[in-house]
Amino acid sequence: MYHAGDLIIYGNTGVCRVTEIKTMDFMKTGNEQPYYILSPLFQNCTISAPVNNSKVFMRPIISKEEAVKLIDDIPSIHAEAYHSHVLRQLTDHYEALIDTHDCRCLVELTKSIYRKKEFLLKQKKKFGAIDERFMKRAEDLLFGELSAALEIPRERVTEFIKSRIGKTGCSETGESEPSPSSVKACSMG
Repeated sequence: MYHAGDLIIYGNTGVCRVTEIKTMDFMKTGNEQPYYILSPLFQNCTISAPVNNSKVFMRPIISKEEAVKLIDDIPSIHAEAYHSHVLRQLTDHYEALIDTHDCRCLVELTKSIYRKKEFLLKQKKKFGAIDERFMKRAEDLLFGELSAALEIPRERVTEFIKSRIGKTGCSETGESEPSPSSVKACSMG
């Protein structure tokens, strides 16, 4: 059970603060139950979620130490572009990674789509709307959680990642001092 003030991941909403726990008869059935009152950090709304909710994924956000370790590991996280002409397969593949609610999977997804984008641009081909949409979703979820864990503004997450990767290098390219373009690829753009 979470407590007021806790930061949690709530489904695909991302990071939410538990503002309070209330007992309510939300469905007007005469049966009161406890609800989390959640305030998303990066959206302007309030969510009431049953404490015993098994339908929507909930977990605590990662710690600051876990966030720094994840960022330091970004250059070594393997990510291959996923290509499919069947839009349903492409969507299912991306959804499966997002639905893990795992930051490492979000890094992998973002890097793989970024690599696909680079590949398509080199081939003078159009980058797909589905790819673009899922890259944005993955970045939003990942950067939101990193922002909360590191206690920095969301708009500074990319800068923080680049500063960390600049210190550790980019092992995927074999460079000891990464170039700006390899930092971009390692940090997901």
